[in-house]
Amino acid sequence: MSIIVTGRRMPVTDALREYAEEKIGHSMKVMDVHPLDAEIVLLVEKNPANPNPAVCEVTLRTKGHIIRVEESEEDMYAAIDVAAAKVVRQLRKYKTRVIDRKIRASVELAGAQPKVADETDLDELMEELARDEEILRIKEIEFVPMTEEEALIHIDLLGHDFFAYTDRDTNLVNVLYRRDGGGYGLLKQSD
Repeated sequence: MSIIVTGRRMPVTDALREYAEEKIGHSMKVMDVHPLDAEIVLLVEKNPANPNPAVCEVTLRTKGHIIRVEESEEDMYAAIDVAAAKVVRQLRKYKTRVIDRKIRASVELAGAQPKVADETDLDELMEELARDEEILRIKEIEFVPMTEEEALIHIDLLGHDFFAYTDRDTNLVNVLYRRDGGGYGLLKQSD
């Protein structure tokens, strides 16, 4: 397990480097996934309007898979803490989906029975993850040709975070979405 800490547009002090290595390293040890390499990039956004200028980006590489976490906070130490917690969640998801499924498949092929104590915990975790990814509702909509202004009215009336529609002028599908920082964004289908 190797951990590389770098700074982008900022110097990384020894204390900050040790803190990042300790927090992210502990998160990696908790899930016990091998081999695992981590690259931590720390940066501070210079935009004075940004309430969370400290950014911690963590990229984990293991057996052909890449796990990436990016967190922004007011303070760099807080950003590292939040990123470390998210790393544990991502590694847990990786371990249950990729590694444990491979183990189950090999056990089933061999005809052996997996350990009972571990299987019940794993089954509960797998069911919880499956519920998180389950499609809960399917809604059919009619793409009525309209303008951007009409789409803005519809998104406000519906109270949704996004609205898909057919552009009246181009007959292409566009998606209007509400931005976190306020205002709207528009995704246009390319010609």
